[in-house]
Amino acid sequence: MFHRFASHAHLMGFWKQIEPAALNIIRVTRAQSVTKTDQVPHSASATVLQPIDEFFLFMNYLSLGLMQKDLAHRFRIHQSTVSRIVNTWANFLYTVLGAVNIWLDEDTVKAHLPEVFQDYADTQVILDCTELRCQTPNSLLLQSEVFSTYKSHCTFKGLIGIAPHGAVTFVSSLYQGATGDKEILKQSGIVALLKPSMAIMVDKGFLVEDCVPCKVHIPTFLSKRAQLSRSEIRKTQSIARLRVHVERVIHRVKEHKIFSTVIPLSITGSINQLFAVACLLVNYQNGPLVKAWASNC
Repeated sequence: MFHRFASHAHLMGFWKQIEPAALNIIRVTRAQSVTKTDQVPHSASATVLQPIDEFFLFMNYLSLGLMQKDLAHRFRIHQSTVSRIVNTWANFLYTVLGAVNIWLDEDTVKAHLPEVFQDYADTQVILDCTELRCQTPNSLLLQSEVFSTYKSHCTFKGLIGIAPHGAVTFVSSLYQGATGDKEILKQSGIVALLKPSMAIMVDKGFLVEDCVPCKVHIPTFLSKRAQLSRSEIRKTQSIARLRVHVERVIHRVKEHKIFSTVIPLSITGSINQLFAVACLLVNYQNGPLVKAWASNC
C-alpha cells in the first residue's frame, strides 16, 4: 500500500479535509534544509509538484520508507526538493492534525465503550510505550542516553494512549531510549489530563500507581508468592486480552515502514513530527480494531 489508507476513497476523503489548509502551507526553504554536502546544482530539475502530489510523495516516504533518492527518481525532481517536501509536509500535518483535540472526555469514552470492557468500564485510556531503533551516535555520551537495555540498541521512545474502542487519544514526544516508562509518563503531560474518576490500563512493567491521580488496571504480580490465586489469574488474563489492543494500534503505526528500519541521525530533527503524524493518521487511515466494534466508533 502506497499510503496506508484503507482505499483510494478513504485517501481522497482525508485530502479534502486538509486541502483548504494546504493552500497556506509554510514551506521549508532551501536555506533551511541544504547542507554543505547537499548543494543543489544549477542544472537541477525545476519541476513543481501540485500540493496533492506532494502529499502523495510524503505518504510514500512515511508508508513505504523509500529513500529520498528513490522518490526523486519516481517523481522526477531533485533529491533536495524531496527533502524539503518531506520536511514541509511533516511540519504541516503535525500542525494540522495536532490542532485536533484527540483526548476524549469521560462521557464520550463511555458512550463508545465496547461490551468486552464492561468489567473495566472506568478505563479512560490504555497506555504503552514503544521504541524506534535509531542509528548509533558517535558520541559516547549520546550513546549512553539513547541506548535501550530492553532493545539492546539505541532507540527513541514514546508513549501512546488509546481509548477502549481503539481511537488514538494521546501521543507523547519522543524521548531517549534510556528513559524509563514511568519518567516518560511524568514528562508526557498525560497526568494532568487524568481525573480521580478515571482509570488507566497498563502492562505489568508500568509501575505508575504513585504518580497518577486515578485507578490503575494492571496485571497482578507474583511478588514473593509461588503462584497467583484463581481470581488473580482471571484478572491478569482479562486485562491482558484488553490491553493487547494498544499493541495492535502500535503495530498499525509501525506499518509505516520508515519506522521498521534503523532511523538515520540525519532525520532526527523531524522524527518527532514524523512519529506524531504516523500515530495521528491511524485514526484516519484504518477501520475499527475489531469489526464488531464498528457501531461503537
